[in-house]
Amino acid sequence: MQPEERQKRIEEYLLKTEFASLEELSDQVDASVSTVRRDLGALEEKGTVRRTHGGARILNPKSDEFTFTARETHQLTEKEAIGQACAALIGPNQTVILDAGTTVYYVARHLELKSPQIITNSLPVANLFSGANKAEVVVTGGVIYPRLGVLVGPLAVEAFGKIRADVAVMSAGGISLEGVSNSHGLLIDIQRAMIHAARKIIFCLDHTKFGRPSISQLCGLDVIDTIVTDAAAPADMVKELRKHKIEVIVAGVA
Repeated sequence: MQPEERQKRIEEYLLKTEFASLEELSDQVDASVSTVRRDLGALEEKGTVRRTHGGARILNPKSDEFTFTARETHQLTEKEAIGQACAALIGPNQTVILDAGTTVYYVARHLELKSPQIITNSLPVANLFSGANKAEVVVTGGVIYPRLGVLVGPLAVEAFGKIRADVAVMSAGGISLEGVSNSHGLLIDIQRAMIHAARKIIFCLDHTKFGRPSISQLCGLDVIDTIVTDAAAPADMVKELRKHKIEVIVAGVA
């Protein structure tokens, strides 16, 4: 593949995912990491891409799909119900991993009175607890993506590799009977580290995520302990998930 074609494919992939690791881009264009680094250098000179530690991001994304504030306004009633129902599953003084999903943010809003220790890569969650007296918050290192409100990259992954938690509360781009998927590799690397760090795994997924596979596979159904969703989740899929010995809690909407 010629450099121009590789660079076009890299740019197209970053337009879909907004950011990606070097290894992810290497797989996409079937080239070595060193070759991808050179291609990213050329794209950076063009002003379309910015290299970061361990990867790259697009400078002018075409959509607000990944923007935290834009995603937070979707399914507000459902997310609030899911947040309350999930928070009820957390015991006092537990160590809780919270990822950067907007539904997980609604869980965080109901946790302070339980005096938890929160470990997160979410800047909105960290900001939520910045004035809290009853919650201890640990924020991972990593590269900040302002539009996502998330810390990503090798430092964030490494941080979760060094901790142990009672529970991880997570979000995803979609769930099917094949498993859970998400939008791109850098988020998936961190979420896999979260899964390995926690004794119990809870996914908070509103009904729009059911039967909707995202770009990359995150995990199989066998790693999930509990799914918290809303009343509009498809009943047939909820039934199938329960057959996989997953606890599915359907949150009522007031």
